[in-house]
Amino acid sequence: MDGTEGEDPGHGAQRSWLEAREAARRLGRALAVPSREVPLEEALGAVLGVDLRALVGLPAYDASAMDGFAVAGEGPWRLIGTQLAGAPTAHTGLRRGEAVEIATGAHVPKGTEAVLPYERATVAGGRVEGDAAPGRHVRWSGEETAPGETVLTRGTVVTPAVLGLAASLGHETLPVRRPRVSVIVTGDEIADSGLPGEGTVRDAIGPVLPGVARWAGARVRRVRRLGDDRQDLRAAVAEEEADVVAVCGSSSKGPADHFRAVLDEVGATVTVDGVSCRPGHPQMLARVGGTAFVGLPGNPGAALVAALTVLVPLVSAMADRPDPSRVAVRAVLEGDVRPHHRDTRLVPVRVAEGHARPVGHDRPGSLRGAALADAYAVVPPGWEGVDVELVRLP
Repeated sequence: MDGTEGEDPGHGAQRSWLEAREAARRLGRALAVPSREVPLEEALGAVLGVDLRALVGLPAYDASAMDGFAVAGEGPWRLIGTQLAGAPTAHTGLRRGEAVEIATGAHVPKGTEAVLPYERATVAGGRVEGDAAPGRHVRWSGEETAPGETVLTRGTVVTPAVLGLAASLGHETLPVRRPRVSVIVTGDEIADSGLPGEGTVRDAIGPVLPGVARWAGARVRRVRRLGDDRQDLRAAVAEEEADVVAVCGSSSKGPADHFRAVLDEVGATVTVDGVSCRPGHPQMLARVGGTAFVGLPGNPGAALVAALTVLVPLVSAMADRPDPSRVAVRAVLEGDVRPHHRDTRLVPVRVAEGHARPVGHDRPGSLRGAALADAYAVVPPGWEGVDVELVRLP
């Protein structure tokens, strides 16, 4: 592994917050996922793996853009029938001086020169009169998009509008780059439903990470919950078929934290082992072959910070898309916020008009602050400034 892209000198050492994010991006670029064909309904949020071309023209046929009358030649016009959208063409063509009542989206008969909207038409005695400008209110075949035309380029993020456009151009599937992520939440004390009892807590990380991963361009295959047994974790890690495996709650150095030992057993190359940030210090980043492994803390607030630190940059780079957490602008940080002498602080804030105001409730075990915030303010060690970098929250 030495000297290959994605590796870092002195791998395994604790990193600064900035170093950890950059290490995650480098590893993501080294493990960029190939394009996979998926149904349209599964493509939202992914990245186009190849250019998107039109399978048909848009419009696919000459269609009326208004409810009214398709006309040929100069008026007044003799009304000879009706044409509805989706119905077979009832008329082979119009001769000069003829008109057909027509619905929006209906195929205009051959010879149509314009569509006269209802509101500009007068109908009496089987004849239509009005001012119809040549070419108006007809959507001509291929005028918006020609068959075979490239409409979107590789790397475009698939939005709802992209899905609609692809469908209108005849696509049933899309070739996308979307890393597959599996999540393993560990802890004998974790309950996955109901009210927590004595010595148990509800799993708050499992519900958080799928949304974070999707936001970064990944798809979560599944969320598994395990106890604190080392062999169970080893077996789960070995059987996961994913591009990224995120293990939550086993990345520290306590007696029940086995992720580090499991990575050693499977021959992983560890890139990040601890990050100098608060919250979220016990996080890890490693690689085994073509699979990346991310270790996140067991406290949900700390896990979210760690996910934004390494998981989001990793999977967005694997998908060859921009990191959605990165904000180009900085903000003036208000309130009494004190930097740490060694670690970067991530402070949940609300941002308005260039100012970031802390919302509080930022303990590692709580998601309340993150739920109230729309970003984290990045407060580096020894910060004495006024403005700060922002990390956007999903």
